[in-house]
Amino acid sequence: MLEGMNIPTVQPSNFPVRGRILAVDWGSRRIGLALSDETQTLAQPLTTLTRRAGKRFPMAQLLEQVTRNQVVGIIVGLPLDAAGAEGDAAHAARSLADDIKRRVGELEVSMWDERMTTARVLAAVREMGGKTRGRKEDVDAMAAALLLQHYLDAQKGTAL
Repeated sequence: MLEGMNIPTVQPSNFPVRGRILAVDWGSRRIGLALSDETQTLAQPLTTLTRRAGKRFPMAQLLEQVTRNQVVGIIVGLPLDAAGAEGDAAHAARSLADDIKRRVGELEVSMWDERMTTARVLAAVREMGGKTRGRKEDVDAMAAALLLQHYLDAQKGTAL
């Protein structure tokens, strides 16, 4: 499941070495969120935000999570295609990252390659005998956790 993991598309961040990092796995309908522990070693799914058709991104809910969890930095997943090129989804994710940065002030917001995170989570759940039907919100939060875990491992030099 972990072969061919993400390759960073940006330079390493300048986040504080301690404190929680929030990952945002952008989607046009659902946005998965994950949170690191204080030591930035382990990622865990947090929640999934839902955007109703024709409505804006649920920024107030995201900012509430940033405040509630005393986040020191934010990673936004960059959905590149298989060749590493940016399409419409990547441009939308970059726009979201810019909007988040405007609203969080001093917190750093970085992009991280999230290719295939959702597919990997779906495969892992099925491999363990689990069902994915009716669990889209769980899958999106788990994809954010996979994105964040890879980022954390890469920062510590332990990424596979």
